[in-house]
Amino acid sequence: MEDEKKRNLDLARLLESHRQERERLRWEGNFREYFELVTANPRLARLAHARIWDMIVSAGVEKINEGGLGEVTRYRFFSEELFGIDRSIEQIAEYFKSAAQRLEVRKRILLLMGPVGGGKSTIVALLKRGLERYTRTEEGAIYAIKGCPMHEEPLHLIPHELRPEIERHYGIYIEGDLCPRCQYNLEHVYHGRHEDVLIERIVFSEKERIGIGTFSPSDPKSQDITELTGSIDLSTIGEVGVESDPRAYRFDGELNIANRGIMEFIEMLKCDEKFLYSLLTLSQEQSIKTGRFAMIYADEVIISHTNENEYNAFVANKKNEALQDRIIMIKVPYNLKVSEEEKIYKKLLNQSDIPKTIHIAPHTLKVAAMFAVLTRLEPSKRQNVDLVKKMKLYDGQEVDDLKAKDIRELQEEAEREGMDGISPRYIINRLSSALVREGITCLTPIDALRAIRDGFDQHTGISAEDREKYLNFISLVRKEYDEIAKNEVQRAFVYSFEEMARTLFEKYLDNVEAYCNKEKIRDPFTEEELEPDEKLMRSIEEQIGISENAKNTFRQEILIRISSYARRGQTFDYRSHERLREAIERRIFADLKDVVRITTTSKTKDPDQLRRVNEVIDRLVKEHGYCSVCANDLLNYVGSLLSRA
Repeated sequence: MEDEKKRNLDLARLLESHRQERERLRWEGNFREYFELVTANPRLARLAHARIWDMIVSAGVEKINEGGLGEVTRYRFFSEELFGIDRSIEQIAEYFKSAAQRLEVRKRILLLMGPVGGGKSTIVALLKRGLERYTRTEEGAIYAIKGCPMHEEPLHLIPHELRPEIERHYGIYIEGDLCPRCQYNLEHVYHGRHEDVLIERIVFSEKERIGIGTFSPSDPKSQDITELTGSIDLSTIGEVGVESDPRAYRFDGELNIANRGIMEFIEMLKCDEKFLYSLLTLSQEQSIKTGRFAMIYADEVIISHTNENEYNAFVANKKNEALQDRIIMIKVPYNLKVSEEEKIYKKLLNQSDIPKTIHIAPHTLKVAAMFAVLTRLEPSKRQNVDLVKKMKLYDGQEVDDLKAKDIRELQEEAEREGMDGISPRYIINRLSSALVREGITCLTPIDALRAIRDGFDQHTGISAEDREKYLNFISLVRKEYDEIAKNEVQRAFVYSFEEMARTLFEKYLDNVEAYCNKEKIRDPFTEEELEPDEKLMRSIEEQIGISENAKNTFRQEILIRISSYARRGQTFDYRSHERLREAIERRIFADLKDVVRITTTSKTKDPDQLRRVNEVIDRLVKEHGYCSVCANDLLNYVGSLLSRA
């Protein structure tokens, strides 16, 4: 009873807080009072593009160094929802930054072009939801003429003759004219007294059709242009007498209500030509042509999205040249980084109840991401770079002797990379199918690959040729996972792995330093001066394919990295250099391979083997994120791999 009462009290408090918030956002005054607010804070009167730019920047901006991919500006406004398309987002942000300065670019339609499931709709949704939140803050506060169907900027009440003086004196830029309804009210309701016109604070809301419009094309024969530009109000014709009276017209089209905010055209290029002509006028002249009225000023961001095939057909049609010239197209390809692809799946799965009821084994999402990324990559013309190497390079891993310049060259030779392949939706669909199987308690990487493979026949967009190619990718990912699985188990078998790795690391560094400086090493026990241990150094370097000819370069690189860390006051350990870490781990694992194989494959385990297996399972559970089910599956799987080796 007490708990129920507490819940009711909590709900009551939440509802009261909600009402107080709505009351806080309520403001009403006359134009004179609004003008005082604007003179104190001219940002209140900013145009639509500037408002969106300020909203994006207010969430935070940071510079990210992506190694061979160069430096990219990451906008936190997008980064919590979108992954792996920082370059596209950076271009979108640059568009708003330029448009916010009132440059000509603001008179262009922003068109996002890319494959299905690439994030185009999510970008637009983030901007719309963001505007709704932003206009609820003091920084994003926006005011409009009360009763105006287009939520008009109150400064439009100032006559054009006075605007230059206002700008000189207050630094306030004013653009635009009153809509027909507000012009009528000024003359007939307020009798020409601009200062008495009522102003109110508004909050953008797509649901309430304030500042955010959305238009989706349908059958051209039944869809009417009035959906964009409003229509005659037949119920008032008898009262006002003529259709050209502003009171007889509903200024409630999507273009009207999106004034001062954002207008989304879903699949714009599927629209009938008459709809595109309305966009042509709005983008260039910032005006809407409505029925029997003169051009109506509108300040709004027009953003749309389409796929590559429709965009190419649109560009090929000479009749569309005028509109093409008013479009800024930004490619939004699929993500090409495995680590970022994993984040997409985690985000989508965390929106469900699955993580609370079913365990997802380590590397499960990674193998799914590896498959998806492989389908999106284009083969390189370079013989020393296959798709798996390319995938690792793009994800920031060091591969053989490939450097940063190689990544740039690979990108330049593959212009369409990321525009084809498997979408995140397909992967999530297949993972979802696997997660709801009866009796499942844990989803493993092998389960994920099996589910992805089994879905090929159900996917209408996968041809027979694609199917063969994708099956090959499944095999490649399986091989990569085999190495991951063996390393996981081998690492778990090493009780004092960290200590062993550090000891081997220190020995290697001592010998490398002596080798590069042409010095000798003093034996810690006999204090005898010895030549650097070439056998030890090569036993480590060979683990990652460092040839005899390349060993000098690799060793010098290690010393340079140590010096760089020292200058910054940082500690250089075996994890600080990715390839050296891999080499040391493999060197230790090589010594333990026979122990692991015998322990995992033995059908009848002796007490010592059984103890060791239980300790390994316990370590996998406590330190590596496994549950008892997938830890046992991992041991059995690796045992089968080692028995075949």
